[in-house]
Amino acid sequence: MPGLEHYLDQNAARFESELSELLRIPSISAIGEHRADIEKAADWVLAQFRSLGFRAEKIATPGNPLVYAESPPVAGAPTVLVYGHYDVQPVDPLDEWITSPFEPTRRGDNLYARGATDDKGQMFTHIKSAEAWLKIEGRLPVNLKYLIEGEEEVSSGNLFPFIERERQKLACDVAVISDSSQFAPGRPAITYGLRGIAYYELRLTGPKQDLHSGTFGGAVTNPARVLCGLMAALVDEQGRIQVPSFYDDVVPLTVDERKQFAALEFDEAAFMRQIGVAGVSGEAGYTTLERRWARPTCDINGLTSGYQGEGAKTVLPARASAKFSFRLVPNQDPKKISAALDPYLRKMLPQGITMELIDFHGAPGVVVPLDSPFMAAAVAAIERSFGKKPVFMREGGSIPIVTTFRQQLRVDTLLLGWGLDDDNAHSPNEKFNMLDFHRGIKASAFLWDELAKLHRPK
Repeated sequence: MPGLEHYLDQNAARFESELSELLRIPSISAIGEHRADIEKAADWVLAQFRSLGFRAEKIATPGNPLVYAESPPVAGAPTVLVYGHYDVQPVDPLDEWITSPFEPTRRGDNLYARGATDDKGQMFTHIKSAEAWLKIEGRLPVNLKYLIEGEEEVSSGNLFPFIERERQKLACDVAVISDSSQFAPGRPAITYGLRGIAYYELRLTGPKQDLHSGTFGGAVTNPARVLCGLMAALVDEQGRIQVPSFYDDVVPLTVDERKQFAALEFDEAAFMRQIGVAGVSGEAGYTTLERRWARPTCDINGLTSGYQGEGAKTVLPARASAKFSFRLVPNQDPKKISAALDPYLRKMLPQGITMELIDFHGAPGVVVPLDSPFMAAAVAAIERSFGKKPVFMREGGSIPIVTTFRQQLRVDTLLLGWGLDDDNAHSPNEKFNMLDFHRGIKASAFLWDELAKLHRPK
């Protein structure tokens, strides 16, 4: 397809310029004062689709708008649903950014800006690939539907009811998401498994107010000390989670999966240097990749109690709280975890302390079949663009929409990440390698061709 590739190469600079336009919009969904920016970003994406002649609409929700678009119909061709999001994370801590988070800056091959890789840059690749087909061939080889939301970074509260209501509108043969990463630089990957999540806040209350620790210490139960004990009781010294029946539904890694992970060129020393630690730990009997990708975990996400200002203040705090989460593997049910967690914690609660356990949200994990024709098409498309076959990997993070697509639309999702795991998503100095941006556009363009082949006469 030399004409298609030539068009993409000739327009590469324009694509980067257009991406920078979108990145300049501070569409932070977690901060209410950016509501106008959210609307502006949605309108910008909407205009992109309309410029291609797509039937596109901005759909109002009780929160941030959805952008939905459909390409001109192609009879007999498969239908692909592309999902992405135009909202971004807050930029704090701002003083750690080398350049302004909303003024895209090129340094070497990387473009730095909030949203560059998560997910504006990766989502945009699938719009530009459609443009190339329309400009060169005059038509797409598949039917494309796009669902781009503005609340992914705040749990997508209005997306899931929309999907349930509009199953017919969103009907497709397969879904595509690019909101993840390659295995390593120059080592493309397809993510076939995601962990789920169960997220909580534990609030403990003791005396009616902070007390003098010298006067009352030893006679009044300290909520902060109890909190530390409860958090420590969640995981034993072997890295095993202690909530009753937690592992009952865990699907173990197969021998083939463990061999496949072991065959990947993973440099543990480089991994430790990248994140700035002198050692790694986790569940006994598993490698670092297995722990990150395919085993359940427990992490404390935040702790709050007592005096935390400058200097010393000897108080016995009245309250203590922790936010913590479990990453779940396929078949684990967040509701079952919650049902077992509450009594487990309460039985360890000493006199003088009351407890409130808040269940924020949960989502199950998912594994996508490796032997589907859609997966084979993705492998072929990525190899055509990147020059090498992708490896298969799992991802430790959660993308709840994948489970929703399976449950509501009865389709699997191709998770095709063009980013890298050092792109600083959610952190200062977020970046996206522009070589991978352009390879991602080409891989997307080739994917439409490979998927179309599934319905072509042989």
